[in-house]
Amino acid sequence: MPKVKTKKAIKKRFKVTGTGKLVRTKQGRRHILTKKTSKRKRQLKKSTIMDESYAKLYTRLARVG
Repeated sequence: MPKVKTKKAIKKRFKVTGTGKLVRTKQGRRHILTKKTSKRKRQLKKSTIMDESYAKLYTRLARVG
């Protein structure tokens, strides 16, 4: 059986924590920032843990963890 290739798009977007959870950056901080409040933009800087249901799928695709 051949090796399964890693999905590079997923590998570059997520990092794995020590406990095996996926960490991602929040969406909405690329453009159209003038109408967003400073508080909202500041909160969008932070990383967040991936939801369990998606994490299972992405972990399998990326072959990480």
